Amino acid sequence: MNAPTPHDANFRQPAEWELHQTCWLAFPSHADLWMENLAAAQQEFIALCQAIVALDGGETLEILVLDEAGEVAAQQALAGLPARFHRIPFGDIWLRDIAPIFLTNPEGKLAATRFMFNGWGEKYILSGDEAVAWAIVQHLNVPSFTFSLIAEGGALEVDGEGTCLTTRQCLLNTNRNPSLNQAEIEQVLQSALGVTKILWVEAGLLNDHTDGHIDTIARFVAPGVVVCMEAHDSNDPNQAVLADIAQTLSTFTDAKGRTLQVVRIPSPGRILDSTGEIMPASYTNFYISNTTVVVPTYGSVWDAPAVESIAALFPTRRTIGLSAKAILEGGGAFHCITQQQPIATLIS
Repeated sequence: MNAPTPHDANFRQPAEWELHQTCWLAFPSHADLWMENLAAAQQEFIALCQAIVALDGGETLEILVLDEAGEVAAQQALAGLPARFHRIPFGDIWLRDIAPIFLTNPEGKLAATRFMFNGWGEKYILSGDEAVAWAIVQHLNVPSFTFSLIAEGGALEVDGEGTCLTTRQCLLNTNRNPSLNQAEIEQVLQSALGVTKILWVEAGLLNDHTDGHIDTIARFVAPGVVVCMEAHDSNDPNQAVLADIAQTLSTFTDAKGRTLQVVRIPSPGRILDSTGEIMPASYTNFYISNTTVVVPTYGSVWDAPAVESIAALFPTRRTIGLSAKAILEGGGAFHCITQQQPIATLIS
């Protein structure tokens, strides 16, 4: 007899705008990875944490640290914030991809799904990353479901009502799941996340080492409503792909049969790293906390218009833009480094 799945047990991954108990993050610590960007990345991380908890009703923070020295540094950096610290080894700070994906059921119980992780298609094999999800599950002592599919949390975007967005560039990539076809991957995702319909976008941003994670190109902001970007500069390196993403999304219906309402916000345009390479900068890599939507900004002329556009989509929350360019030097932004734990009852 096959083991029960989250779908069998009536668990689902909630939408990100549903209430959180806490947010899991990892304190930027690896000088050999971040080099001259470490201090700046830490400052952007601190500002994000402050924004998440600033207002009444904000969630608490669960922060991974490497060792005693890392814990002391993180405690000092986050002094006064409602944070707990966990000495759990990690390769780097991308908890959206290496932490478990949390689920709830109608009785308010908490569980977790864990996929296999191979360093984003074996591009970045960092010691500790593969064990983070299990370590968090053990700490919480919650039921967990394990699947052999290779997938990262940033590759999956749900509306909490049965719909999941993803990209073929990532999940159908030969560096992830070469032996599985689209229908087989859909079956796994339906079982693992408690969803009933998978919507596939083709590809993501230029130079995105995640191979097109959905959280950098399209996000649900409400049931039936999805946001994506639009190029406003003629030299935007993603002009064509962003137009294709919006057109594709406009053809979709969700699990409830609704035609998706597609809202477009500006793209940051041509953002370069310290070596002059084009970066996969995205305003859709925002984090939706209980009280605040935190939007990454990059020093672009489109920062303020994008934040204003996103704010209009979340009238019951405040929306703020915070610098994320140093974190992007490491490969992602605010959504990439957070993993929300929904309000639920812990069960064993």
